[in-house]
Amino acid sequence: MSPETGTTYRDAGVDIEKGEETVRRIKPLVRSTFTPGVLADIGSFGALFAPDLGKYDDPVLVSSVDGVGTKLKVAFAAGVYDTVGSDLVNHCVNDIAVCGADPLFFLDYLSTGKLDSDVAVDIIAGFATACRNNGVALIGGETAEMPDIYAEGEFDLAGTIVGLVSRGEIIDGSRISRGDVLIGVASTGLHTNGYSLARKVLFEHFSVDDKPDVLGGISVGEALLTVHRSYLDLIRATRSNAHAFVHVTGGGIPGNTKRLLAEGLDIDVDYGSWERPQIFQLIQELGRVPEDDMRSAFNLGVGLIGILDPADADPFLAAAKACNVDAFEIGQVIAS
Repeated sequence: MSPETGTTYRDAGVDIEKGEETVRRIKPLVRSTFTPGVLADIGSFGALFAPDLGKYDDPVLVSSVDGVGTKLKVAFAAGVYDTVGSDLVNHCVNDIAVCGADPLFFLDYLSTGKLDSDVAVDIIAGFATACRNNGVALIGGETAEMPDIYAEGEFDLAGTIVGLVSRGEIIDGSRISRGDVLIGVASTGLHTNGYSLARKVLFEHFSVDDKPDVLGGISVGEALLTVHRSYLDLIRATRSNAHAFVHVTGGGIPGNTKRLLAEGLDIDVDYGSWERPQIFQLIQELGRVPEDDMRSAFNLGVGLIGILDPADADPFLAAAKACNVDAFEIGQVIAS
């Protein structure tokens, strides 16, 4: 505090000029995601988007909001920040894509104790990369500097996605029936779930830079920060025949699949029908984690499930191959 000026906002821990500098730096990244529906540049009070409704019959808005969870703690330890930005976009895209929706635009929220412009730009670069890859416009966001809320060097992220689907093409699980097959689609690792358990186990034995032999030459940090995969292309290619899709997030395969099952139906999953990524083996063995906990905390290598009539299984597998992702039959729908 200066005796001449008194206590300033910067003295209290909020640097408005640094926030303005960050906005200037991210503008090119944000503009790189703009699609024809975007009507205003960043910086206005509200984001404006004009959707093309012509290709939708009785259009319905679909939205989702999520965060990255304690995967952020790994990013802090590793000093890698762009991947968690991409994680957030892809997670949100998957959440509405499994409902049959085409994602339109994304909004982000970044809150931190003390704004580091370089870190913020890395995060938003990750948002922009994933938005471009998914054909989604990054049309707005909020960066909040909140002293005393977060530990030094830490922050939190949240994101909101909005999309459209024709009412008659909503995928809600109502078509699922006994005898349908479950086709698992490979994840890229933990995605964004189970990190509290993973960190508790792994960081009692390793640092983020350690490279256990079982991980095949990559570090623990690299394995844990692998970007959450987007399944949008595969879902678009197969949604006309799918009875349902399951985005495997917190709760694992059983918890997420049961969201869609009508009374009287259950699933029979053969957990030995695919090879789990080595990171899950490492967690289970080091922590002596019970199998039930593994199944409820992690995706175990299956990030998406297509629920289909058996006659549609081979076309689904072919579509997955065309999208350069591995897919495999993992079970079926049964009577409960």
